[in-house]
Amino acid sequence: MKGEKIRAWHMLDHLARRFEVDLGCLVDDPADLAHLPFLRTRCAHVEAPVLGGRRQAAMRALLRVRPGLPLSLGWFHHAGLARWVREGLATRRWDAAFAYSSAMAPYLMGPKAASLPKRVLDLVDVDSAKWSAYAQDAHFPMRQVWRREARTLLEFERRAVMAFNASLFVSAEEAAHFTALAPECGGRVSAVENGVDLARFDPALGFSNPFGAAPALVFTGTMDYRPNVEAVAWFAAEVMPRLVHLTPLPEFWIVGASPSPAVRALASERVRVTGPVLDIRPFLAHAAVAVAPLMIARGIQNKVLEAMAMARPVLATPQAFEGVHATPGRDLLVEGEAPAMAARIAEILGGGHAGLGEAARVAVRAGHDWDATLTKLAPLLYPA
Repeated sequence: MKGEKIRAWHMLDHLARRFEVDLGCLVDDPADLAHLPFLRTRCAHVEAPVLGGRRQAAMRALLRVRPGLPLSLGWFHHAGLARWVREGLATRRWDAAFAYSSAMAPYLMGPKAASLPKRVLDLVDVDSAKWSAYAQDAHFPMRQVWRREARTLLEFERRAVMAFNASLFVSAEEAAHFTALAPECGGRVSAVENGVDLARFDPALGFSNPFGAAPALVFTGTMDYRPNVEAVAWFAAEVMPRLVHLTPLPEFWIVGASPSPAVRALASERVRVTGPVLDIRPFLAHAAVAVAPLMIARGIQNKVLEAMAMARPVLATPQAFEGVHATPGRDLLVEGEAPAMAARIAEILGGGHAGLGEAARVAVRAGHDWDATLTKLAPLLYPA
């Protein structure tokens, strides 16, 4: 499951156990239609139109482009969902509303939405900063496209935060980064951090080993997402060649759905690309090292929390470590350069850093339990 869907699900589950909830969402993957019957057991009503494929979304974004507006708003616009929201507002069906991501914010902005007593927006990350990072190493014409998206999305994020009663980010670091960009929003944002399902990601459950004899260095994630693609390509090119002196030779396993052509091209005798798997937990449970070599990262990385919950040694870049409540050197290892990463992997495979995995699970239990992190939600919607 994609990271943003993990957070969205846990927030929905938390609220549905306390309130009567209507869910309006867009289905961007037809496989997700299989989950609608279950969602309807948890929600009073589920409105879930199919968004369509990338080509349809791109055409929709281009048709709805306006001066000063980001393309992503058109990408995620659906007339049917907008109509359902308008009808719900007109009949005063709801007494509070929660929007997940900047793309969903427009559905709950405007005069009718403003009549709701409470509206909360979860921006999750500073998405505009991600587009700005993309622009830095892009070439014409995409550099101009990404720069425009970064600029226009930041302006929209600012307007959205001022329109909602409260807005959330995934970490205090993300909230601080946003308020540095938009000082006028400082008193309107706070952090609700990501957690991890410790009952599900539990090494005591026992999982069969999906690997051969070679030590497995494991990366998990959706593999058509640009930061993930760049991370594994960098690791394969810069770190793996520095490990050829090890015996036995470790293998790099890229575990996740939708591998892009660039990811599939990495496959070799020492780089394994799985594509979609039924369950990532066996791959984490038997990983010699879980690696998160992200160079572009926003917020808290679920891949890091899940590997730590499975009590595995984790090696992350500083970008992937952001927002994680853990102590580098005790609970996980943090390195930003290829030589240092290779050295730490060699140390772990050689028997060093004993107890790192056990300390990792203790750390996420203390700092990233979903039940604890989500206690802030209900008071924002229904103050005592």
